[in-house]
Amino acid sequence: MTSQQPLDPHALGRVHFIGMGGAGMSAVARLLLARGVPVSGSDAKDSAGLRELEGLGATVFVGQDASNVSGAATVVVSTAIRESNPELAAARAAGLRVLHRSEALAAAMHGRHVIAVAGTHGKTTTSSMTAVALRTAGLDPSWAIGAFVADLGANAGFGDGDWFVAEADESDGSFMAYHPRIAVVTNVEPDHLDHYGSAEAFHRAFDEFSDTVREGGTLVACVDDPGAARLARRRRELGAAVLTYGTDGSADVHVSQVRPAGTGATCRLSFPAGEGRREVELALAVPGAHNVADAAAAFAAGLAAGGDPELLLAGLGQFHGSARRFDLKGEEGSVRVFDDYAHHPTEVAAALGAARDVAQGHRVLAVFQPHLYSRTREFAEPFCRALELADLACVTDVFGAREQPEPGITGATITGHARDARVVSTPTMQEAVAAVVERAEPGDVVMTVGAGDVTALGPQLLAALARR
Repeated sequence: MTSQQPLDPHALGRVHFIGMGGAGMSAVARLLLARGVPVSGSDAKDSAGLRELEGLGATVFVGQDASNVSGAATVVVSTAIRESNPELAAARAAGLRVLHRSEALAAAMHGRHVIAVAGTHGKTTTSSMTAVALRTAGLDPSWAIGAFVADLGANAGFGDGDWFVAEADESDGSFMAYHPRIAVVTNVEPDHLDHYGSAEAFHRAFDEFSDTVREGGTLVACVDDPGAARLARRRRELGAAVLTYGTDGSADVHVSQVRPAGTGATCRLSFPAGEGRREVELALAVPGAHNVADAAAAFAAGLAAGGDPELLLAGLGQFHGSARRFDLKGEEGSVRVFDDYAHHPTEVAAALGAARDVAQGHRVLAVFQPHLYSRTREFAEPFCRALELADLACVTDVFGAREQPEPGITGATITGHARDARVVSTPTMQEAVAAVVERAEPGDVVMTVGAGDVTALGPQLLAALARR
């Protein structure tokens, strides 16, 4: 993915999205519609999201056919769209401009100061928190985030202010497209090695991302994470502005006294103020040390954008989470069921740690669906160690997503590293539901965890709990 300067959205002509119903694609379509750009799009299946875009003025096609691109000047694709797709093939044959989703998003952001939030973990929550905090601070930002954010009312929106908050996805290298005024890096822990090939290449990609920050801009980085801390040192050596955050004593925005508080958390923040420093209390409505870290990142980004500290803190305190991030699905028989998108060992450990805080001495039961065969193979033992934070973790078969099955790589690849009966193999969802429902007691917290279709399991668990 190149890092060429973004296009003016009004130079794109009619823009056609292949796979417009997806979260990322629908966000960009929504933004271009808000900027007065004519939009059309298709998807294999009808959905409420497509019909919402239709209500905003988009032309919608259910099913994909070469004729759908007729009249379009620009076609937008994601990495998931293959060259054999009939609409993409027709666009290529007609010589139409073809943009990756990230390039179309960069065009939608044209003319705004961009805050791009990147990192292996925490991108969605940090970008959501940043947008909510800036809005509460009166800066009326625009935003594009990879999940629905209840506090914002959508996954994307266009405000009247100068700032645009964007979740910057590193999975395919497309985060090079944004040329931000402020870049936030939550962590740099190797992942997506199916794309990058090596940890070294993954780290180089973040170096390149930080180099896309506009002259005079700021890198916000977590000093607690070795990869992000290295990035901060590198940028400072180049003479660029850097604002660090974290629990390490060297952090510019220093986090201390992190404590659980019911279904939330509190901490102390110390930060530069005038010639000295100021210390304040931050109270969050979402649990876990990882959410505290993400809030510190959002606060630092808000400071770099010129936000009033008190108003930024108020906005962070009003944040109630984004879809699939410790998302409460319901309660039955005093057993609460949450869903979380965690799909890397570090994320799984953070989600289960937050569940421990919320359970307040009761047990944590989890259903984990591994995502991608390559990731399961690469991180099998770290996944098992993370899952041992639960009292019972049921591991299902792998959700392959874009990958073909690998011989011998299953959920049992993870459970083979188990040291006791806390982490068990339940290949099917039905087996996992039965195992959890048999063990669940009043006060327990149940987590469905993973980036695949395990998210649909919440209602089944609640129904099974109700039938007991």
